[in-house]
Amino acid sequence: MKKIIFALVAISFLASCSITKKNKTKAPAKESYKVQLETTAGTIKIQLYEDVTLHAKNFLKLTKEGFYDGLLFHRVIPQFMIQGGDPLSKDAKPNVPLGNGSNGYLIPAEFKVEKYIHKRGALAAARTGNPEKKSSGCQFYIVEGKTYTDVELNNFEKQKGFKYTAEQRKAYKTLGGTPHLDNEYTVYGEVLEGLDIVTKISKVKCAGSRPVTDVKIIKASVIR
Repeated sequence: MKKIIFALVAISFLASCSITKKNKTKAPAKESYKVQLETTAGTIKIQLYEDVTLHAKNFLKLTKEGFYDGLLFHRVIPQFMIQGGDPLSKDAKPNVPLGNGSNGYLIPAEFKVEKYIHKRGALAAARTGNPEKKSSGCQFYIVEGKTYTDVELNNFEKQKGFKYTAEQRKAYKTLGGTPHLDNEYTVYGEVLEGLDIVTKISKVKCAGSRPVTDVKIIKASVIR
């Protein structure tokens, strides 16, 4: 009888050890939605919005593949935005018009104006003039913008048929942005660090809208 009891205790002990060992197994690390753009003008860190799923995951995928490495901010407009992601901009010769490059697919629009707007520092997808407002599969822009008054924001609300929250209005009045682009282009992230770099790039000398001296993305990488 004692032998039987001992055997049962031993089995129980081994099972307990097995469970403990399993519990100590580390869960897979959660995927990071932060991206760093190391540019010739400085470093910009960006938080992607996980709930703007298609756009965020696409940007992560291209970043991991090294797609953006070596590309230019090819379109720069003061008090508006800086745009990059054109694959034709890699090693592009001076004075060559850019902006028509593609990676071969579009992404369905994911508008979430109740949460995400074109405030200064917003990351959004560029697009051509298609009726579904589908986004480019690779080109993006970061908003510089300017500040707006309550009267101007009221007019945008009437034109677009939605209401800004108190927090969103405050952002447009103090931080600035481009509210006329809301519900026209998909916003899927925002700058965490490096807004000064965005401003710096937005003020470079341009021929048309292309910087005279190339502003290059040296390396894009996913960070924690």
